[in-house]
Amino acid sequence: MKKLLFKIPTSTLVIAALFLGLAPFVPEPHLWEKTKMLFDGSLSKPIDIFDLFMHGTPLILLIIKLLFITLDKQPATEK
Repeated sequence: MKKLLFKIPTSTLVIAALFLGLAPFVPEPHLWEKTKMLFDGSLSKPIDIFDLFMHGTPLILLIIKLLFITLDKQPATEK
């Protein structure tokens, strides 16, 4: 998975995370709306669950890639 994730340019993930995470811009971003629904317990329709997955995936992939980059740059500690 790590090799596949590193084949995707970071800039592409940033752009996808911004646009899909914030779209539609009015009245409120879907990702924000679906996250509120998740915490309220009202996220039950399959279309809403799919929508949360679709809008959140680029952001999750970006976070995972940045974690991999950060962990790879840290020097290994001796025990």
